[in-house]
Amino acid sequence: MGAHSAIWQGYVDSSLMGSGQFDKAGILSYDISALEAGSPGFTISPQEIAALKASFADPSSVFGTGITVGGEKFVCIRADDRSIYGKKGKEGIVIVKAASAVMIAHHGKDVQTPNAANVVEGLVDYINKPQ
Repeated sequence: MGAHSAIWQGYVDSSLMGSGQFDKAGILSYDISALEAGSPGFTISPQEIAALKASFADPSSVFGTGITVGGEKFVCIRADDRSIYGKKGKEGIVIVKAASAVMIAHHGKDVQTPNAANVVEGLVDYINKPQ
């Protein structure tokens, strides 16, 4: 694992999983081509990564197709060139693109999607800020 992946793993462990909002999370490379870091239980297939990349290229298409991560299909409730949110019953997924990576976080039924989204959107704002 490279130094960059170790940094991303720190964000998964402390910022995403450490928030208490999520049951699994991962970070994809900036070009949406590979998994850089993930929590235990987080999976995403190459086909799901490719579909996610296409979704950011044409966000309006996700409302019809939904989004699949870890073999779970979610109905799209928000999609633009920065953020995609999905719901499956009371569970949800929040995917937000930063300048240097893509954050993916899954929440269980006891967490509200807007609360979960605030955590991920805030982390992306922090990462995007000039240091």
